[in-house]
Amino acid sequence: MSEEFLKVARAAKEAAAELAPLPRSPKDAALRAVADALVARAAEIVEANALDVERAREGGTSEYMIDRLRLDEARVRAVAEAVRQVADLPDPVGEVVRGGTLPNGLELRQVRVPLGVVGIIYEGRPNVTVDAAALCLKSGNAVLLRGSSSAYSSNTALVKVMQEALAGTEVPAGAVQLVPGRSRDSVKELMRARGLVDVLIPRGGASLINSVVEESTVPVIETGVGNCHVYVDADADLDLAVEILLNAKVQRPSVCNAAETLLVHAAVADAFVPRALAALAAEGVTVHGDERIAAYGDVVPAGETDFREEYLSLDIAAAVVDSLEDAVAHIRKYGSGHTDAIVTRSVTASRRFVATVDSAAVAVNASTRFTDGGEFGFGAEIGISTQKLHARGPMGLPELTSTKWIYTGEGHLRTASGTVIARPGPRAE
Repeated sequence: MSEEFLKVARAAKEAAAELAPLPRSPKDAALRAVADALVARAAEIVEANALDVERAREGGTSEYMIDRLRLDEARVRAVAEAVRQVADLPDPVGEVVRGGTLPNGLELRQVRVPLGVVGIIYEGRPNVTVDAAALCLKSGNAVLLRGSSSAYSSNTALVKVMQEALAGTEVPAGAVQLVPGRSRDSVKELMRARGLVDVLIPRGGASLINSVVEESTVPVIETGVGNCHVYVDADADLDLAVEILLNAKVQRPSVCNAAETLLVHAAVADAFVPRALAALAAEGVTVHGDERIAAYGDVVPAGETDFREEYLSLDIAAAVVDSLEDAVAHIRKYGSGHTDAIVTRSVTASRRFVATVDSAAVAVNASTRFTDGGEFGFGAEIGISTQKLHARGPMGLPELTSTKWIYTGEGHLRTASGTVIARPGPRAE
């Protein structure tokens, strides 16, 4: 590993040891100082971001991806407000998960503790730099940030502002670090930093996530791509279904919880599909439809790859299915396990859909756009996990902790015949 990387990784490790035992108050004060600094220096941040946006546009990056990259003063203020919301959240560190007194008299507790040093590898969106730092600091962790090279100027400015704000608080400034360098070598260094980094969280497209999962020697919490579905059931309110579909697809198409596939029950296809196609066309959405969808209008013919696609644009795949079971089978075959929604007035159908769709989040008569740490009341999120171990769905503060077992005795000794108490006496006060 390069000396440059080792320097920031070791600084993060040292900072994590200082940060872990801090109570809530100094952490909250530090986060509020960060939020104030972001607002006060918004112009500086926006100026740095403009360099990234200009390079992206010159490189032919799509406007949808540029939207993910762009920061203006309003977005910086929103990022700062998210930091304040994190400060207002309960501190998970020290929470007793379970415990009690064992039959032998030992008092046993399982308590939440920080993970240590959290590495984040992410693409495009510089707001993640601040969101990740805020959540890690609140949960007692140091963070090593490796954002996209396309946002390097923005991320450098944001980390500088945060470190300088932390310097005036009890939280060590070294708890927030930017991994140096723009090349893939710096990503590999972070993935191989076992012993310096306790856990790695990738956020981005399928190729990034697969690369980190397959190549990292550091334990990984896998976040997933968002091939999210909206299924319009035979008993759906069709007016509501149109509204939910448009919100899920159009409100912000470049994010992971935007809908990428529409499934329509055959019983309502004649009534719903023409309305849906017209409504989507009015919003500039290109529909990639199967043969049954194509019978209702002019669409792009859809194949296997279309139904697996995370478009992140004004495109959507669409198919007609013969039953709820067929919809679930389609989702299981093509979905990413992120968020899938059903629109129905049938309690039986909604319960069946919820029970059989194996995704991190399942929505009933609501847009897929609500799968989000902020919307769930977590403050900012560190990512949306589509795996099943440790964390699943939007990851907030509790998901950035591990646990330790603490047991307290009065001279308890374990022997072949059972528990004995050495030097029994009154409990010390």
